[in-house]
Amino acid sequence: MVMTLDDTKRMAIATKLADVKAIQELLISNEEKFISAVNDSAIADRFRDMLKDDHKNLGIIDTTIVQYGVKSEPKDTVVEMVKKIDELMSGSKLTIYEKVFQHELLKHQQAMTGIVIHKAAQKVGADVDAALGPLNTVNFENRAHQEQLKGVLEVLGVRELTGLEADQGLWARVQDSVAALTGVVGSVVTQTSDKSDMNLQDVIRMDHKKVNTLFMEIDATQDPQKRQEYFGQLYKDLNAHSRAEEEIAYPAVRGKYPDGDLKELYDEQAEMKVLLDQIRSMNPASEDFMNAIHRLKDIVMDHVRQEESTYFAAIREKFSSEESEQLATQFKTAKSKIQDEMSSTK
Repeated sequence: MVMTLDDTKRMAIATKLADVKAIQELLISNEEKFISAVNDSAIADRFRDMLKDDHKNLGIIDTTIVQYGVKSEPKDTVVEMVKKIDELMSGSKLTIYEKVFQHELLKHQQAMTGIVIHKAAQKVGADVDAALGPLNTVNFENRAHQEQLKGVLEVLGVRELTGLEADQGLWARVQDSVAALTGVVGSVVTQTSDKSDMNLQDVIRMDHKKVNTLFMEIDATQDPQKRQEYFGQLYKDLNAHSRAEEEIAYPAVRGKYPDGDLKELYDEQAEMKVLLDQIRSMNPASEDFMNAIHRLKDIVMDHVRQEESTYFAAIREKFSSEESEQLATQFKTAKSKIQDEMSSTK
């Protein structure tokens, strides 16, 4: 029986990721309410910008969860907290200043949780660190949003207490910082489009990076238990990735990519799946196990090279950016469903 990496530490990270997604959905809901609640066009515009970022960041969080490959539900306490805060945000007990104040605290919580997840990933395994890499973009933008919210709070707070306008010290600095941040954030993944975080090439390349990391981790350990555990994750990742490609990525290029090259991609994955099942029954302490791992790596890396050269070129040439982003969404959805099916039958 193949051991998996769904141990205590990895499942704890999965639960924390689920918490982050629940909070992200709450942030989006809050910002939608704020846009219609504030009577200040500049502040409303700021919330519209945040809302745009946070929709993209929700896409990145979804991508990260699928890439991680270990799923969980948010903690009951987080679910209850989200419910209570949403009720407060929808009601009239809090002023708009108090609601935005709570929102800024949530942004701080989200930023710190993202940083903790990133640091925990570094301690658990290189494959985890690779899978959770995109979360750094969300962390960056949450911290930027915190600074903007401080300026919003300054304006709203002074108005609530005095009925007068605040001196524009912090708010002006926030306005300047937004302009400066645009240049920095414009290069990160969340700024690629209004609706999606990554194109198909980005998502497939992330899978390739994680798989390569797992091969390196297997090679680097002499511990049979660790070898078996890493192979368990490799087995799940390669099967989910290849099935999602065969359901979404490959059919999309029929007629737009040479038939012989496409057949080669299918054949390589069929060969890979046979070898995966053979390795599954081998003793991880044996030389046969490592020899088979090296054969598998050769097959996978040849496959990766073809995908990242000719296949990616076909996607770039034959599909618009929006179409490639739509394929990425379909690919992630299919892969997530496959992961759920694999978890229910293991």
